[in-house]
Amino acid sequence: MTATAKREFIPLSIAILTISDTRDEQTDKSGNYLAEAVQQAGHHLSSKVIVKDDIYSIRAQVSQWIADPDIQAVITTGGTGFSQRDVTPEAIRVLLDKEIPGFGEYFRTISMQQVGTSTIQSRALAGTANNTYLFSLPGSGNACKTGWQDILRQQLDYTHTPCNFVELLPNIAS
Repeated sequence: MTATAKREFIPLSIAILTISDTRDEQTDKSGNYLAEAVQQAGHHLSSKVIVKDDIYSIRAQVSQWIADPDIQAVITTGGTGFSQRDVTPEAIRVLLDKEIPGFGEYFRTISMQQVGTSTIQSRALAGTANNTYLFSLPGSGNACKTGWQDILRQQLDYTHTPCNFVELLPNIAS
């Protein structure tokens, strides 16, 4: 490919996991937003599930998706704070082969403009496991919009330059 050649968009198969003790399909604004945003961007929504704030329920669902070779990314929403019930980072981190520290760092940097110092309460994180990207966002609708619009939409788009996450997936962009 020449330096001026335009890349073709490559749709990914993405799963959405909402982590909440109180939300259901009717009240899951954050998960529903992410599901719609993924599809509007041209990706395939492979699954959307809601689980309770339980470390083992979270791990079980995410592990199932990590083991599925047809799913390239998982986006979770909820459970990234530090209250007693917030266990998403503890559930996800042990599943990772590699962490992407810049994701959480950048998420908190851009969130600072919206919520000020309250952004330090977010433990948003990302990484890879079995060639699957995992992204954990806070549960608020605004946080999900920030994460999707300001980070994930570009990084999950193969046409985004100078680099993106898609080009690092084996057998996707070759």
